[in-house]
Amino acid sequence: MAGHSQFKNIMHRKGRVDAVRSKIFGKLAREITVAAKLGLPDPAMNARLRAAIIAARAENVPKDNIERAIKKAQGADGESYDEIRYEGYGPGGAALIVEAQTDNRNRTASDVRSAFTKSGGSLAETGAVSFMFDHVGVVEFDAKVADADTMLEAAIEAGADDVRSDADGHEVTCAQEAYGEVSKALEARFGEPRRTALIWKAQNTIEVDDETGEKLLRLVEVIEDQDDVQNVFVNFALSESLMEKLAG
Repeated sequence: MAGHSQFKNIMHRKGRVDAVRSKIFGKLAREITVAAKLGLPDPAMNARLRAAIIAARAENVPKDNIERAIKKAQGADGESYDEIRYEGYGPGGAALIVEAQTDNRNRTASDVRSAFTKSGGSLAETGAVSFMFDHVGVVEFDAKVADADTMLEAAIEAGADDVRSDADGHEVTCAQEAYGEVSKALEARFGEPRRTALIWKAQNTIEVDDETGEKLLRLVEVIEDQDDVQNVFVNFALSESLMEKLAG
């Protein structure tokens, strides 16, 4: 669930962990099945599957669940999911991109539209906000695996476009087309990353006041609660004061 990792700890502190744990497991398993079905069932040869497995491990999904999800993709009668992208606006003019996987397009469209509407947002046409985002690959490592210069050198050699390093870790960004090769090269050098994914990264982030921030956070939560929604990406940032208030 990569779209707004900056909010993840806040949501967890609000007591949502137990309530959504099984839902998170289900979404992660679905992504593993879809990734395995679209490519090879071997994570060493399938960057998307590898990313899905890493995400599942980060959420402590049992190994048996991961293996079942992969095997599910190999069955002739396995479930088939369509991948759909929705775009919309939230309070304050914030832009959101929603990625969903569904076996019923009408149901999902209705659920996502309802989620936007009930939380003060509005669904827009495809392409209405995606031009404000870049579809890129991201590979993240803990700070301890290397210093900033070493990571930058390795990322450049691997074909990445940008690296951000701070006390929290390293974030390597690359073009969508280079994602598989970059993630493979960096993992070979530094070990398994803590996160790797294709994301919609906002070109510019807008600042919102606390009242609007609370409404937007609620909108993201309501959208994420939909069973078919996999990821939500946004172009807004919560103020430090609001983050402290929500985390307190």
